[in-house]
Amino acid sequence: MPFYDFPESPTYQIVNEVLRKTSSGEKVYSLAIGEPSYDTPREIVEAAFEGMKNNMTHYTSSMGIPEVRAAIVRKVKRKNGIGCQERNTIFISSKLAIYGILVALRDMNGGEVLVPDPGYFYTEPAQLAGIDPVPYTLDEDYGLDLESIASRITSRTKAIIINTPSNPTGRVYSRESLERLLEICRERSIRVISDEAYEDLVYSGQHVSIGSLEAEPELVVSLFTLSKSYAMTGWRAGYVVADEMFVKRLGRFMDQTFTCFPPFIQHASALALESMDSKVEEFRKDLAEKREYTLKRLKEIQGLEANRINGAFYMFPAFRLRKSSIEIALSLLKDHNVAVLPGSVFGDHGEGHLRLSYSVSLETIDEAMNRIADFFSKPH
Repeated sequence: MPFYDFPESPTYQIVNEVLRKTSSGEKVYSLAIGEPSYDTPREIVEAAFEGMKNNMTHYTSSMGIPEVRAAIVRKVKRKNGIGCQERNTIFISSKLAIYGILVALRDMNGGEVLVPDPGYFYTEPAQLAGIDPVPYTLDEDYGLDLESIASRITSRTKAIIINTPSNPTGRVYSRESLERLLEICRERSIRVISDEAYEDLVYSGQHVSIGSLEAEPELVVSLFTLSKSYAMTGWRAGYVVADEMFVKRLGRFMDQTFTCFPPFIQHASALALESMDSKVEEFRKDLAEKREYTLKRLKEIQGLEANRINGAFYMFPAFRLRKSSIEIALSLLKDHNVAVLPGSVFGDHGEGHLRLSYSVSLETIDEAMNRIADFFSKPH
Protein backbone atom coordinates (compact mmCIF):
# COMPACT_ATOMS: atom_id res chain seq x y z
CA MET A 1 0.00 0.00 0.00
CA PRO A 2 1.48 3.40 -0.96
CA PHE A 3 2.05 5.58 2.08
CA TYR A 4 -0.33 8.23 0.77
CA ASP A 5 -3.17 5.70 0.83
CA PHE A 6 -2.83 5.04 4.57
CA PRO A 7 -5.95 6.21 6.42
CA GLU A 8 -5.41 9.07 8.83
CA SER A 9 -4.59 7.75 12.26
CA PRO A 10 -7.09 8.57 15.04
CA THR A 11 -4.02 9.57 17.03
CA TYR A 12 -3.56 12.56 14.75
CA GLN A 13 -7.23 13.44 15.08
CA ILE A 14 -6.62 13.71 18.82
CA VAL A 15 -3.35 15.61 18.43
CA ASN A 16 -4.83 18.06 15.90
CA GLU A 17 -7.82 18.75 18.14
CA VAL A 18 -5.52 19.34 21.12
CA LEU A 19 -3.53 21.82 19.03
CA ARG A 20 -6.70 23.58 17.89
CA LYS A 21 -7.97 23.93 21.43
CA THR A 22 -4.69 25.13 22.92
CA SER A 23 -4.13 27.61 20.08
CA SER A 24 -7.52 29.16 20.86
CA GLY A 25 -6.56 29.54 24.52
CA GLU A 26 -8.32 26.51 26.00
CA LYS A 27 -6.65 24.45 28.74
CA VAL A 28 -6.30 20.79 27.78
CA TYR A 29 -5.34 18.12 30.30
CA SER A 30 -3.37 15.74 28.12
CA LEU A 31 -2.63 12.15 29.07
CA ALA A 32 -2.17 11.26 25.41
CA ILE A 33 1.49 11.78 24.58
CA GLY A 34 4.12 9.12 25.29
CA GLU A 35 6.76 11.55 26.44
CA PRO A 36 8.45 12.19 29.78
CA SER A 37 7.47 15.53 31.25
CA TYR A 38 10.99 16.18 32.55
CA ASP A 39 13.62 18.37 30.96
CA THR A 40 16.66 16.65 29.47
CA PRO A 41 19.30 16.64 32.25
CA ARG A 42 21.50 19.71 32.07
CA GLU A 43 24.71 17.65 31.89
CA ILE A 44 23.54 16.05 28.63
CA VAL A 45 22.59 19.40 27.12
CA GLU A 46 25.97 20.86 28.07
CA ALA A 47 27.78 17.87 26.53
CA ALA A 48 26.00 18.51 23.21
CA PHE A 49 26.90 22.20 23.39
CA GLU A 50 30.51 21.28 24.13
CA GLY A 51 30.51 19.01 21.10
CA MET A 52 29.21 21.78 18.86
CA LYS A 53 31.85 24.19 20.15
CA ASN A 54 34.48 21.55 19.36
CA ASN A 55 33.30 21.30 15.74
CA MET A 56 31.34 18.06 16.07
CA THR A 57 29.09 19.44 13.36
CA HIS A 58 30.16 17.58 10.22
CA TYR A 59 29.51 14.25 8.52
CA THR A 60 30.54 11.16 10.41
CA SER A 61 30.24 7.42 9.94
CA SER A 62 26.74 6.15 9.28
CA MET A 63 27.40 3.57 12.02
CA GLY A 64 28.06 6.16 14.71
CA ILE A 65 31.14 7.79 16.18
CA PRO A 66 33.58 5.44 18.01
CA GLU A 67 32.89 7.19 21.34
CA VAL A 68 29.18 6.37 21.38
CA ARG A 69 29.60 2.85 19.96
CA ALA A 70 32.07 2.06 22.74
CA ALA A 71 29.63 3.50 25.30
CA ILE A 72 26.85 1.33 23.86
CA VAL A 73 28.96 -1.82 24.25
CA ARG A 74 29.74 -1.02 27.89
CA LYS A 75 26.14 -0.09 28.66
CA VAL A 76 24.50 -3.22 27.22
CA LYS A 77 27.05 -5.44 28.95
CA ARG A 78 26.51 -3.67 32.28
CA LYS A 79 22.74 -3.17 32.26
CA ASN A 80 21.37 -5.70 29.78
CA GLY A 81 23.79 -8.60 30.04
CA ILE A 82 24.33 -8.57 26.26
CA GLY A 83 27.78 -9.58 25.10
CA CYS A 84 28.82 -7.69 21.98
CA GLN A 85 31.55 -5.71 20.27
CA GLU A 86 31.46 -2.31 18.56
CA ARG A 87 30.92 -4.09 15.23
CA ASN A 88 27.54 -5.22 16.62
CA THR A 89 26.31 -1.65 17.20
CA ILE A 90 24.87 1.22 15.21
CA PHE A 91 23.60 4.59 16.43
CA ILE A 92 20.13 5.23 14.96
CA SER A 93 16.88 6.66 16.30
CA SER A 94 14.52 3.87 17.32
CA LYS A 95 11.59 4.80 15.09
CA LEU A 96 13.81 5.02 12.01
CA ALA A 97 15.48 1.80 13.18
CA ILE A 98 12.16 -0.07 13.17
CA TYR A 99 11.68 0.83 9.51
CA GLY A 100 15.33 0.18 8.65
CA ILE A 101 15.31 -3.23 10.35
CA LEU A 102 12.21 -4.23 8.39
CA VAL A 103 13.77 -3.03 5.12
CA ALA A 104 16.87 -5.08 5.95
CA LEU A 105 14.72 -8.18 6.57
CA ARG A 106 12.77 -7.95 3.34
CA ASP A 107 13.62 -10.34 0.52
CA MET A 108 12.45 -10.42 -3.12
CA ASN A 109 9.08 -11.81 -2.03
CA GLY A 110 8.58 -9.39 0.82
CA GLY A 111 7.86 -11.69 3.74
CA GLU A 112 5.92 -11.40 6.98
CA VAL A 113 6.64 -10.03 10.43
CA LEU A 114 4.62 -10.89 13.54
CA VAL A 115 3.49 -7.85 15.54
CA PRO A 116 1.79 -7.70 18.97
CA ASP A 117 -1.91 -6.87 19.26
CA PRO A 118 -2.38 -4.72 21.25
CA GLY A 119 1.00 -3.19 20.64
CA TYR A 120 3.00 -0.21 19.46
CA PHE A 121 2.75 1.05 15.87
CA TYR A 122 4.74 -1.57 13.96
CA THR A 123 2.14 -2.29 11.28
CA GLU A 124 2.64 0.82 9.14
CA PRO A 125 6.49 0.64 9.07
CA ALA A 126 6.18 -3.00 7.99
CA GLN A 127 3.83 -2.05 5.18
CA LEU A 128 6.12 0.78 4.10
CA ALA A 129 9.03 -1.68 4.07
CA GLY A 130 7.09 -4.10 1.87
CA ILE A 131 6.61 -6.74 4.57
CA ASP A 132 3.19 -8.03 5.58
CA PRO A 133 2.41 -7.43 9.29
CA VAL A 134 0.71 -10.40 10.97
CA PRO A 135 -0.79 -9.63 14.41
CA TYR A 136 -0.44 -12.06 17.29
CA THR A 137 -2.59 -11.87 20.41
CA LEU A 138 -1.36 -11.67 23.99
CA ASP A 139 -2.59 -13.65 26.98
CA GLU A 140 -5.24 -12.36 29.40
CA ASP A 141 -2.60 -10.52 31.42
CA TYR A 142 -0.93 -9.13 28.27
CA GLY A 143 2.01 -11.52 28.52
CA LEU A 144 3.39 -13.45 25.56
CA ASP A 145 0.95 -16.06 24.28
CA LEU A 146 3.46 -18.47 22.75
CA GLU A 147 0.77 -20.67 21.23
CA SER A 148 -0.70 -17.66 19.44
CA ILE A 149 2.75 -16.73 18.16
CA ALA A 150 3.66 -20.24 17.01
CA SER A 151 0.34 -20.66 15.22
CA ARG A 152 1.01 -17.61 13.05
CA ILE A 153 4.49 -18.55 11.87
CA THR A 154 4.67 -19.51 8.19
CA SER A 155 7.41 -20.08 5.65
CA ARG A 156 7.24 -16.33 4.91
CA THR A 157 7.87 -15.23 8.52
CA LYS A 158 11.07 -13.21 8.83
CA ALA A 159 10.84 -12.00 12.41
CA ILE A 160 8.74 -11.60 15.55
CA ILE A 161 8.56 -8.18 17.18
CA ILE A 162 8.28 -7.94 20.95
CA ASN A 163 8.09 -4.85 23.16
CA THR A 164 8.99 -5.16 26.84
CA PRO A 165 8.09 -3.20 28.92
CA SER A 166 5.12 -2.80 26.64
CA ASN A 167 3.47 0.25 25.15
CA PRO A 168 0.48 0.41 25.71
CA THR A 169 -0.04 -2.35 28.30
CA GLY A 170 2.88 -1.75 30.67
CA ARG A 171 3.57 -5.49 30.78
CA VAL A 172 7.11 -6.75 31.49
CA TYR A 173 7.79 -10.18 29.95
CA SER A 174 9.26 -12.92 32.11
CA ARG A 175 12.62 -14.58 31.52
CA GLU A 176 10.87 -17.92 31.08
CA SER A 177 8.59 -16.66 28.30
CA LEU A 178 11.52 -15.01 26.54
CA GLU A 179 13.57 -18.21 26.75
CA ARG A 180 10.71 -20.18 25.20
CA LEU A 181 10.22 -17.58 22.47
CA LEU A 182 13.91 -17.69 21.56
CA GLU A 183 13.73 -21.48 21.39
CA ILE A 184 10.82 -21.23 18.92
CA CYS A 185 12.82 -18.79 16.81
CA ARG A 186 15.95 -20.97 16.85
CA GLU A 187 13.96 -23.96 15.65
CA ARG A 188 12.66 -21.94 12.69
CA SER A 189 15.65 -19.62 12.07
CA ILE A 190 13.46 -16.56 12.69
CA ARG A 191 14.76 -13.32 14.13
CA VAL A 192 13.45 -11.60 17.23
CA ILE A 193 13.21 -7.80 17.09
CA SER A 194 13.20 -6.68 20.73
CA ASP A 195 12.01 -3.11 21.30
CA GLU A 196 13.20 -2.12 24.79
CA ALA A 197 12.36 1.58 24.80
CA TYR A 198 11.12 1.49 28.41
CA GLU A 199 13.86 -0.78 29.79
CA ASP A 200 14.67 1.52 32.73
CA LEU A 201 11.07 2.20 33.76
CA VAL A 202 10.19 -1.01 35.64
CA TYR A 203 8.39 -0.89 38.99
CA SER A 204 7.92 -4.56 39.86
CA GLY A 205 9.70 -7.62 38.54
CA GLN A 206 12.81 -7.32 36.42
CA HIS A 207 13.43 -6.31 32.84
CA VAL A 208 15.18 -9.09 30.91
CA SER A 209 16.75 -8.38 27.54
CA ILE A 210 16.19 -11.37 25.29
CA GLY A 211 19.55 -10.59 23.70
CA SER A 212 21.21 -11.61 26.99
CA LEU A 213 20.05 -15.19 26.33
CA GLU A 214 22.51 -15.46 23.41
CA ALA A 215 26.28 -15.73 23.94
CA GLU A 216 26.68 -13.09 21.24
CA PRO A 217 24.22 -11.41 18.87
CA GLU A 218 22.82 -13.99 16.46
CA LEU A 219 19.03 -14.08 16.04
CA VAL A 220 18.11 -11.20 18.32
CA VAL A 221 18.03 -7.61 17.08
CA SER A 222 17.90 -5.43 20.21
CA LEU A 223 16.50 -1.93 19.84
CA PHE A 224 17.09 0.81 22.42
CA THR A 225 16.39 4.52 22.76
CA LEU A 226 17.48 7.34 25.03
CA SER A 227 14.13 9.09 24.60
CA LYS A 228 12.26 7.72 27.61
CA SER A 229 15.05 6.99 30.11
CA TYR A 230 16.80 10.34 29.74
CA ALA A 231 13.89 12.59 28.64
CA MET A 232 15.49 13.00 25.20
CA THR A 233 12.53 12.48 22.86
CA GLY A 234 13.45 15.41 20.62
CA TRP A 235 17.08 14.32 20.26
CA ARG A 236 16.20 11.23 18.15
CA ALA A 237 18.91 9.22 19.88
CA GLY A 238 18.92 5.44 19.92
CA TYR A 239 20.86 2.39 18.89
CA VAL A 240 20.62 -1.19 17.69
CA VAL A 241 22.65 -4.22 18.77
CA ALA A 242 22.69 -7.18 16.37
CA ASP A 243 25.00 -9.57 14.53
CA GLU A 244 27.66 -7.91 12.40
CA MET A 245 26.07 -8.78 9.05
CA PHE A 246 22.74 -7.28 10.07
CA VAL A 247 24.37 -4.13 11.44
CA LYS A 248 26.14 -3.70 8.10
CA ARG A 249 22.76 -3.90 6.36
CA LEU A 250 21.47 -1.15 8.62
CA GLY A 251 24.59 0.85 7.84
CA ARG A 252 23.81 0.65 4.12
CA PHE A 253 20.25 1.72 4.88
CA MET A 254 21.64 4.75 6.74
CA ASP A 255 24.06 5.52 3.88
CA GLN A 256 21.18 5.87 1.45
CA THR A 257 18.72 7.69 3.72
CA PHE A 258 19.75 9.70 6.75
CA THR A 259 23.55 9.49 6.16
CA CYS A 260 24.44 9.98 9.84
CA PHE A 261 23.17 11.45 13.08
CA PRO A 262 24.70 14.70 14.36
CA PRO A 263 27.97 13.86 16.11
CA PHE A 264 27.31 16.35 18.92
CA ILE A 265 24.12 14.40 19.74
CA GLN A 266 26.11 11.17 19.71
CA HIS A 267 28.71 12.72 22.01
CA ALA A 268 26.00 13.76 24.48
CA SER A 269 24.38 10.33 24.21
CA ALA A 270 27.67 8.67 25.16
CA LEU A 271 27.74 10.77 28.33
CA ALA A 272 24.15 9.78 29.13
CA LEU A 273 24.86 6.08 28.70
CA GLU A 274 28.03 6.23 30.78
CA SER A 275 27.18 8.44 33.72
CA MET A 276 23.50 9.33 34.11
CA ASP A 277 22.08 6.24 35.84
CA SER A 278 21.29 8.24 38.99
CA LYS A 279 19.11 10.64 37.00
CA VAL A 280 17.28 7.72 35.38
CA GLU A 281 16.55 6.30 38.84
CA GLU A 282 15.25 9.69 39.94
CA PHE A 283 12.82 9.71 37.02
CA ARG A 284 11.77 6.12 37.73
CA LYS A 285 10.97 6.82 41.38
CA ASP A 286 8.87 9.83 40.46
CA LEU A 287 6.97 7.82 37.86
CA ALA A 288 6.43 5.00 40.36
CA GLU A 289 4.65 7.47 42.68
CA LYS A 290 2.53 8.80 39.80
CA ARG A 291 1.65 5.25 38.80
CA GLU A 292 0.31 4.53 42.29
CA TYR A 293 -1.72 7.72 42.35
CA THR A 294 -3.14 7.20 38.85
CA LEU A 295 -4.08 3.61 39.65
CA LYS A 296 -5.81 4.72 42.85
CA ARG A 297 -7.84 7.34 40.99
CA LEU A 298 -8.79 4.97 38.17
CA LYS A 299 -10.08 2.39 40.63
CA GLU A 300 -12.48 5.02 41.98
CA ILE A 301 -14.10 5.54 38.57
CA GLN A 302 -17.17 3.43 37.87
CA GLY A 303 -17.07 2.04 34.35
CA LEU A 304 -13.28 1.64 34.11
CA GLU A 305 -11.18 -1.40 34.98
CA ALA A 306 -7.48 -0.81 35.40
CA ASN A 307 -4.92 -3.59 35.75
CA ARG A 308 -1.75 -2.99 37.72
CA ILE A 309 1.14 -2.44 35.35
CA ASN A 310 4.82 -3.35 35.76
CA GLY A 311 6.64 -0.92 33.50
CA ALA A 312 6.60 2.04 31.07
CA PHE A 313 4.30 4.96 32.05
CA TYR A 314 0.87 4.04 30.72
CA MET A 315 -2.41 2.76 32.05
CA PHE A 316 -4.58 0.73 29.67
CA PRO A 317 -7.97 0.55 31.39
CA ALA A 318 -10.91 -1.30 29.88
CA PHE A 319 -14.27 0.47 29.76
CA ARG A 320 -17.86 -0.75 29.86
CA LEU A 321 -19.72 1.48 27.44
CA ARG A 322 -21.42 0.76 24.14
CA LYS A 323 -19.13 3.18 22.39
CA SER A 324 -15.90 2.75 20.49
CA SER A 325 -12.66 3.87 22.04
CA ILE A 326 -12.27 6.61 19.43
CA GLU A 327 -15.77 7.91 20.20
CA ILE A 328 -14.94 8.06 23.90
CA ALA A 329 -11.55 9.70 23.31
CA LEU A 330 -13.07 12.36 21.07
CA SER A 331 -15.92 13.00 23.52
CA LEU A 332 -13.49 13.38 26.42
CA LEU A 333 -11.49 15.90 24.42
CA LYS A 334 -14.43 17.84 22.97
CA ASP A 335 -16.58 18.08 26.09
CA HIS A 336 -14.11 17.69 28.97
CA ASN A 337 -10.79 18.93 27.54
CA VAL A 338 -9.02 15.68 28.46
CA ALA A 339 -6.81 13.98 25.87
CA VAL A 340 -6.29 10.21 25.91
CA LEU A 341 -5.57 7.74 23.11
CA PRO A 342 -8.18 5.23 21.92
CA GLY A 343 -7.13 1.63 22.44
CA SER A 344 -8.07 0.74 18.88
CA VAL A 345 -4.97 2.50 17.49
CA PHE A 346 -2.90 -0.26 19.10
CA GLY A 347 -4.67 -3.06 17.23
CA ASP A 348 -8.02 -4.80 17.07
CA HIS A 349 -7.57 -6.22 20.57
CA GLY A 350 -6.96 -2.72 21.91
CA GLU A 351 -10.59 -1.82 21.29
CA GLY A 352 -12.54 -1.45 24.53
CA HIS A 353 -9.56 0.28 26.17
CA LEU A 354 -8.06 3.74 26.55
CA ARG A 355 -4.37 4.55 26.91
CA LEU A 356 -3.46 7.12 29.53
CA SER A 357 0.06 8.42 30.10
CA TYR A 358 0.91 9.40 33.67
CA SER A 359 4.24 10.99 32.75
CA VAL A 360 2.77 14.41 33.45
CA SER A 361 2.40 16.57 36.54
CA LEU A 362 0.31 15.33 39.46
CA GLU A 363 -1.90 18.37 39.01
CA THR A 364 -2.64 17.34 35.42
CA ILE A 365 -3.35 13.75 36.49
CA ASP A 366 -5.64 14.92 39.27
CA GLU A 367 -7.75 17.26 37.15
CA ALA A 368 -7.86 14.83 34.22
CA MET A 369 -9.14 12.09 36.54
CA ASN A 370 -11.81 14.41 37.90
CA ARG A 371 -13.04 15.08 34.38
CA ILE A 372 -12.85 11.43 33.28
CA ALA A 373 -14.85 10.46 36.37
CA ASP A 374 -17.45 13.09 35.46
CA PHE A 375 -17.69 11.68 31.94
CA PHE A 376 -18.25 8.10 33.11
CA SER A 377 -20.73 9.15 35.81
CA LYS A 378 -23.22 10.35 33.18
CA PRO A 379 -25.55 8.12 31.16
CA HIS A 380 -24.37 7.36 27.62
